[in-house]
Amino acid sequence: MTPNIKLIRIKDVIDSTGLARSTIYKYIDKGIFPKAVTLGGRAVAWVESEIQGWILERIAQREQGELS
Repeated sequence: MTPNIKLIRIKDVIDSTGLARSTIYKYIDKGIFPKAVTLGGRAVAWVESEIQGWILERIAQREQGELS
């Protein structure tokens, strides 16, 4: 059985995280944000559950006082 995986485009990533497009790509380059999945040509998308996981990690870090 195939897991229910949803891909979301950059606009949805921006809406979900509140980050600017340039910040998202900067974080990807630094290895601190989930990488996009290539769909073909220049089209890319992100796995929604990975974005949600990243957000939850940030919340957990805030709760532990690790974010400045």
